[in-house]
Amino acid sequence: MTVKSADRVISILDHLKDYPNGLSLKEIAAQLALPQSSTFQLLQTMQKRHFLTVAEGKVYKLGPKLVQIGTRALETLDVYADARPFLRELMEKVEETVFMAMMIEEELVYVAKFDNYRSIRTTAQIGMRKPLYCTGLGKAFLAFMPEPVSDHLLSNMKLEPITSKTLTDPQALKEQFAGFREQGFAIDDEENEVGLYCLAAPIYNAAGEMVAAISTAGPKTRVLERYEFVSESLLTVSKAISERNGYVL
Repeated sequence: MTVKSADRVISILDHLKDYPNGLSLKEIAAQLALPQSSTFQLLQTMQKRHFLTVAEGKVYKLGPKLVQIGTRALETLDVYADARPFLRELMEKVEETVFMAMMIEEELVYVAKFDNYRSIRTTAQIGMRKPLYCTGLGKAFLAFMPEPVSDHLLSNMKLEPITSKTLTDPQALKEQFAGFREQGFAIDDEENEVGLYCLAAPIYNAAGEMVAAISTAGPKTRVLERYEFVSESLLTVSKAISERNGYVL
């Protein structure tokens, strides 16, 4: 059984995550097909509890309480909690940005980011969602998940160019996967952000299921100059995290 008011609150929060500049009461009600009167009451309650804030122009944005809840939620994810010291160590070793991501609702969701003092600026932030086909982390999921699952995901994707190097042909993507599996990591060669080169490796649980992926990302020239060192460091850490989660080769 679904409780209507609770379902509407969840729908509003989930919708507002895609609008960092906020939406007005009228826009929220119209886009979610909700009555304005009851929507206003829900928004007022969420604002009082700090789940929403009201900015200039009477637009509603996600509030600070969600940051606290999101942080606590991350801490309850065993794979994330176990991985944190390994990810920080990897960042310090390779001196590049290190990410961890999971797949939620057929999208990539960043759950950790460790910046180095010389990290390249990147749009990726904790909690952000991105498509699977154009990121190193996403391509790791597509390459290392069971092939039927990967094929199903690809068949339901709209492959749009993000940069001039984004692969938009499903067959071209699939042709990369065998090489990725052989070397143990996937590659994003400026396919999501110009100038950014990313290596990403899978994380497995005790059942042998891929539950996350980790990556190192930096300027293409710098990463390629240290390619063997960076890739070996990444694989060492991905193996250690997987073993920490009970995975045995």
